[in-house]
Amino acid sequence: MATRSNEARSNKVVAWLCAGVLATLAAALPARAAEPIKVKVVVGAMFEIGKNTGDRAGEFQHWYERYWMSSAALPVRGALNPVYCNADGVCGAVLGMGKVSSSASMQAILLNPQFDFSQAYFIVSGVAGTPPARGTIGEVNWATWLVDYDLGHRWAQDEVKPGEPLFMPRKGYESVRLFHLNPALVAWAMRLSADTPLKDSEAARAYRMRYPMEAARRAPFVGTGTHMTGDTFFHGPGMSAQAQYIAKLYGADDYVITEMEGAAVTLVIKRLLGSDRVMSLRGAVNFDQGNPNETTLQHLDPAPGQTAGGFAETVQNIELVGSRVVDAIVSDWAHWQGGVPPLPPK
Repeated sequence: MATRSNEARSNKVVAWLCAGVLATLAAALPARAAEPIKVKVVVGAMFEIGKNTGDRAGEFQHWYERYWMSSAALPVRGALNPVYCNADGVCGAVLGMGKVSSSASMQAILLNPQFDFSQAYFIVSGVAGTPPARGTIGEVNWATWLVDYDLGHRWAQDEVKPGEPLFMPRKGYESVRLFHLNPALVAWAMRLSADTPLKDSEAARAYRMRYPMEAARRAPFVGTGTHMTGDTFFHGPGMSAQAQYIAKLYGADDYVITEMEGAAVTLVIKRLLGSDRVMSLRGAVNFDQGNPNETTLQHLDPAPGQTAGGFAETVQNIELVGSRVVDAIVSDWAHWQGGVPPLPPK
């Protein structure tokens, strides 16, 4: 009997020791990584004025209030700001202004193992300028083409005869200076959002009347065209004409939007995932030149009370238009996850 009792005690000790060893090993091993978030749509804004909610809205606030009010902030090493994702697979972040900051943030986010972007759609979103001959304050525009405005050779007007070009493309940049966004996706975006009721303001309506161009005097609308991406806030009729010259030189549509990030962010996405699911959405908050009664410098540094107006309405318009596309993709994910579905006839 004593022998059996000793054996029983020994077995208990061995079992206890084994359990302790296993627990220690389990604690020492790295925890199993959580399943990555399967992302359906990414919204990338470029700046926010203050907080994500409750104060004056920048580019991100209306998106945040629609999709991520109850979502946790997910820090991403290398990104300027955290990412927010909701239960429907809609994610968003403020990427930073300019080509370098925005593309660095996007690359850090795309390479982060917290997320699965293999089937994601992207909306690169923000405010912009527009030429008064083709756009107006408060309009919202889907890019058909994205053009890098900076890549090339430039010289001063006094180096050439009046009317001669001041820009020449540089060879070797062909694959990084021009992006033709998926026409089928642009067509879907317009089908879903063209009739969106847009906000406007008395200040913006009055400001438009300073310009004689018919397009400049239009009420806000949803349109398409070429977006110029450049780190320089180019301004004035001469620079605007140069942007149109570059668009036509590259075989793109008419230049309608000037912004600072679209081509750079799209290049990052293209290299990692392809660009068939990329959309660029901009709202115009200023004209790219002054009216006929002011100089370019006066337009850049207006007197108090002489600004364009309409900023608050435009950032809301961007979300009103873009969310129609986001919601359509998410609500019909079975048809969208494999790629852009055929557009049915009207």
